[in-house]
Amino acid sequence: MGEEGIACVSRGSTVAISARLNRGEPLANRILRVDHGGENGAVNIYKAQTLVCEWRAPDLVEELKSFRAHEERHRELFGAELSARRVRQGLGYRFCGFGGYFLGLMTAMMGRSAVAATTCAIERVVLRHLREQMEYLREADQKAFSIVSSIVAEEEMHHDQALKELRRGGFWPVVVDPVVAAATEFVIWIGMHR
Repeated sequence: MGEEGIACVSRGSTVAISARLNRGEPLANRILRVDHGGENGAVNIYKAQTLVCEWRAPDLVEELKSFRAHEERHRELFGAELSARRVRQGLGYRFCGFGGYFLGLMTAMMGRSAVAATTCAIERVVLRHLREQMEYLREADQKAFSIVSSIVAEEEMHHDQALKELRRGGFWPVVVDPVVAAATEFVIWIGMHR
């Protein structure tokens, strides 16, 4: 399909959501596709971190498994809605899965503070995007709004738990946080504009 152009949703003087949409593609569908890919990335981050932490930080394993179960449920919610809308998952889904697994392995090898910094950075960025999405979807697409808003509390809990761990200190958060936050922003931007 040919490109229709850029869709922008503004909040005050700030553009909150921007996307390059295919002809006839609703912005809500693009949001759901990007969120679905992001949840696949999160599942794979926690899968890889759990694998490494089983020998590097066994006390983190149960928490990581719990976070992964939440992300799997979120991924299922988005996947079911995309299927109901007859929207196929994009290449970003696989890219996020592969990238998430690699990120999970690397950060888990760095240790518990890097694991926490990864979760904290990703969730901080994701929560901001989810709130912007909810503001738009509240009026534009009630079903998508309901799905997005249903995952916020668990994402906040992941962020807050990781933040508690970061208070213990460590070298890696100073390095990991800005890199992971920037990478997360980039992946979301690519998903919305490809």
